[in-house]
Amino acid sequence: MLLWRAGIAAALVCAIGVLPWLSHTDPALTVLKARSADRDPTPEVLADIRAQLGLDAGPFPLLGDWLGGLWHGDAGRSWLSGGEVTPAVLQALGVSLLLMAVALAVAVVTAALICARTLWLGARRQLGGRRAAGSGSAVLAALPEFLTASVLATVVGVQLGWLPALGWYGFRWTILPALALGLPAGAVLGRLLDDLLPGAFAEPWAQAATARGLPGRTVARQALRRCLPGLLPNTGLFVVGLTGGSVTVEQIFDIPGLGRTTLQAALAQDLPVLQAGTLALVLLAAAAAGAAHLLTRLLIGPALRDGALPSLHRPTPPARRFPPFAYGGLLVAVVALGLPRDPLALDTAERLAAPSWAHPFGTDALGRDVLARVGHGALDTLLLALAITGATLLTGLALGLLPRLSGPLVDTVTALPPVLVALLVTAVVGSGTTTPALAVAAVAWAPLAAHTSALLRQERAALHLTATRALGADRRYLLRHELLPAIVPPVTRHALLRLPGIALALASLAFLGLGAQPPAPEWGLLLAENQPYAERAPWAVLAPAAVLALLGALAVTAAGGTRRRESGPEPVTRAPEQQPDTRKVVATR
Repeated sequence: MLLWRAGIAAALVCAIGVLPWLSHTDPALTVLKARSADRDPTPEVLADIRAQLGLDAGPFPLLGDWLGGLWHGDAGRSWLSGGEVTPAVLQALGVSLLLMAVALAVAVVTAALICARTLWLGARRQLGGRRAAGSGSAVLAALPEFLTASVLATVVGVQLGWLPALGWYGFRWTILPALALGLPAGAVLGRLLDDLLPGAFAEPWAQAATARGLPGRTVARQALRRCLPGLLPNTGLFVVGLTGGSVTVEQIFDIPGLGRTTLQAALAQDLPVLQAGTLALVLLAAAAAGAAHLLTRLLIGPALRDGALPSLHRPTPPARRFPPFAYGGLLVAVVALGLPRDPLALDTAERLAAPSWAHPFGTDALGRDVLARVGHGALDTLLLALAITGATLLTGLALGLLPRLSGPLVDTVTALPPVLVALLVTAVVGSGTTTPALAVAAVAWAPLAAHTSALLRQERAALHLTATRALGADRRYLLRHELLPAIVPPVTRHALLRLPGIALALASLAFLGLGAQPPAPEWGLLLAENQPYAERAPWAVLAPAAVLALLGALAVTAAGGTRRRESGPEPVTRAPEQQPDTRKVVATR
């Protein structure tokens, strides 16, 4: 496993080391533009830069020299500033770790608030098969980080003046960016935890503890402990994502973090800084994965070893509720009303016009109808997000069932910000409309694979699986009839919960200029184009943001239908005629 992890990290660093040559660009020209955009790129100037950086030797000698110095703690010198890379990367990492810690605290508080009602009802044995969290958590999870950051910086930082909005000079400067990062992450974690808690409260130990008169808070605390191992891998992924993936938030708040430093190095092709920043993210991902694995062992290690773990995912009937149809109908109505309109028609006399009968969502800075652009953008955004979600679900399930193979790969993939992946994909396949989709699909499967592996580890130690195996069931039977029915529904709900996140990732790339280009009506591009006018014309930003939130509410409420049916709770004893037929199980050998 260590060799596998080291090999993946080495391959990633080597791929970054040859990035300019993969993209068929002249690194000397890129460095010149980053140093001085006004200077003419004459052959003499470019030759002088190549001589300074040693580019004439080729990518592999440069990579070898960088790796040789890394053993001594020397990551080389920046191609742009000429300063030492190691102190700069360590300083940026410290900034990102502090921001990550505060954002993680916000995420924990948010997840606790989402799960509070389920814990309260479960402690009093009043759940009754109901799911506590609802559409509010879905709306939180669907909030674009860059939009939340912009609103917080404008309203709380500038207009109200309660907290600083720009810079990095102390703890007070971490609060607004931590809220922008922690609220969506906490909503996702809270939904995942709330999905597991009813199964924990339905286990025999919880019923026995209640029958013996143990306090409800004790039962709730143990139920929380029972569910944490299934979430720890995804929590580790969030830690890494909050550290290296918060590029847009760091850009908005002018924070010198590792994500922003890595992005700037990638755009300028400053390879020593880019390689050192990526390596720091990979090491952080490995440390987070190791800590999650160790904590899982400490929480339920003996039960995993002895195969004495109850099955947490008890099949429950799908919840037939009205909200999914309401959200879906509202989303379809918005798209249907926008499609007949022209999304490219300009009317400069109606620039930034307020909502009216003629323009229900108002107009943007060029006088284009926002409803028309939202409706036409839905065709690309929704269909692409659905396709990526389906592909990542299948990939995550397939690789998650092979944890020894996918574990190190998940850690490495998670360490890469989507922006950096987009740049790597662009270097390999070129720029185009499919580049953002390939970049998002390349990293979006990792949380689902980690979730699948965590559930697989627990299900393999379940008592009913041990009993079925003792009756003679082979691996194929166990996979088809025991493991997959227990794993696929929660992972599918997880994938549906991440559907708005897929759309947000595409929107973030468009916001940074790496996705769709004007005049395309893609939702992320709409947010990026109208964000500078948020104070004067908030409707131009709120309309696409509200549709994204509506998509999140629809995805979460519809996820309740991915549960298996059962006639009721399993009885403690069965009549002879109700005993399962073990001949079919034995016959599968």
